[in-house]
Amino acid sequence: MSTNSKWMEQLPEAFHTWLNGRRVDDVECVIADIAGTSRGKAMPARKFARADAMYLPTSIFYQTITGEYVDLEDMEDQWTESDLVLTPDFSAATAVPWSDDVTLQVVHDISHQDGTPVGMAPRNVLKRVVSEYLKHGWRPVVAPELEFYLTKPNIDPNLPVEPPIGRTGRQGIAKQAYSMSAVEEYGPVIDDIYDFADAQGFEIDTIIQEGGAGQIEINLQHGDPVHLADQVFFYKRLIREAALRNNCFATFMAKPMEEQPGSAMHIHQSVINTSDGKNIFNTDDNQPTELFYGFLGGQQALIPDILCILAPYVNSYRRFRRDDSAPINLEWGTDNRTTGIRVPLSSPQSRRIENRVVGMDCNPYLAIAASLACGLIGMRNKMQPRAAVTSDAYSLPHDLPIDLTRALELFDENPEINELLGKDFCSLYSAIKHQESDAFLQVISPWEREHLLLNV
Repeated sequence: MSTNSKWMEQLPEAFHTWLNGRRVDDVECVIADIAGTSRGKAMPARKFARADAMYLPTSIFYQTITGEYVDLEDMEDQWTESDLVLTPDFSAATAVPWSDDVTLQVVHDISHQDGTPVGMAPRNVLKRVVSEYLKHGWRPVVAPELEFYLTKPNIDPNLPVEPPIGRTGRQGIAKQAYSMSAVEEYGPVIDDIYDFADAQGFEIDTIIQEGGAGQIEINLQHGDPVHLADQVFFYKRLIREAALRNNCFATFMAKPMEEQPGSAMHIHQSVINTSDGKNIFNTDDNQPTELFYGFLGGQQALIPDILCILAPYVNSYRRFRRDDSAPINLEWGTDNRTTGIRVPLSSPQSRRIENRVVGMDCNPYLAIAASLACGLIGMRNKMQPRAAVTSDAYSLPHDLPIDLTRALELFDENPEINELLGKDFCSLYSAIKHQESDAFLQVISPWEREHLLLNV
């Protein structure tokens, strides 16, 4: 890292507004690992300003969600713990408003010592896909929607997760979608989320009560994929901190409670022509273009092959249930929320495609990269979607991979996806997910004890 004493001048205006003349005490240097967890180093600001370089070991990318490490057969010198170089991206710097000290967090890019980007790093995977769009003169635009649950504190994993107690002293109940009263039940948490987001310079489009008990949805403004993935990365942390401040948990599990709907991260996607700024999904006479249908066709044909990224855990597949607010197939339709791929109502200039398959348990960098990769391949190969569905798509067959094992098989068998996302990343990701799936199969569940212990 440069010893440039003017690094403070590179920080976003929102941070300086929040700082309000105070001195920065600490700096957190962070990256996202494969799971999307924040990893890095914290240090006094004066040390950050003096540092010539900063490093993290390669092994940070080899961990499964349980903390175990995966062995890669074709990775030479995997365990030499060679250092990777961190470079701050000051455009991706925000406050840490819940900290007792005046603290800055900065997302870092990560490269090998020769300067080449680390292909395993999720942020670099997304940048790789975006760069492929730019080669065609295209710039993708995305807008994520974040669903999550507020719950009672759960410190015993053997006990079911329960909805939180609201300001009325009553426990939350389901089927309160869009209820303002339900949102107000958790007013102090929502207020802290707004305050933290404002301090970090993030603009929330809307906050609504979703269909589950204590389930909230936050919609973000559309923009650059890397910038929006950074925001989701930051939002997960700030939402958790807002919940903890109010004696509850925030969870981004895809299906935390059996009788409640799952949580998604719907991604709205469009593509802009870099030469004139126009939406390439829309013709001059306001009709869908062939590229629009190519993107749709790519989503429909290829999402099964990247589902292990959009639904990355064994729990993720519990969300895909008929008539339960999550898709079970990849039909598409205009203004049809039963389909896996939806074309929302919009002006022709804002024509976009919503991927409704993505779970909130995803790594945002990887999920956005994988979804955009499907659309790009579809446009390149001039794929065509099936006819639009105008009826209830839940009445049609379930055609998504039924579990993580099947999803991984499809992922491993698609060379075009592997090439676009990067072979090093895909090999690592597959190995990690296979190990997590195997670990889950070693666990004996309460269902097995209840129904099999004395009955078989």
